[in-house]
Amino acid sequence: MEVTTTAIGLAAGVMTTAAFAPQAVKTWRTRQTRDISLGMFIVLCIGICLWIAYGFLQGDMPLVLANAVTLVLAGIILGLKLKYK
Repeated sequence: MEVTTTAIGLAAGVMTTAAFAPQAVKTWRTRQTRDISLGMFIVLCIGICLWIAYGFLQGDMPLVLANAVTLVLAGIILGLKLKYK
């Protein structure tokens, strides 16, 4: 049962993290951020930090790793939004 649970957690982490990659690449290439919500990405990055903290407290490395990568991708988008406002 634990192997299945971990596999599901890893799959979910890969999918939700990968979802940010196309937006990060597009934003990086075009430098266009007009249609990206600053408030949403600020709240999102704070939420991701909280998920990372929760994952550490629970000892859940798939949760920590997936959210750490997601934070990098969302952070890139947020940084570009702030730079190219």
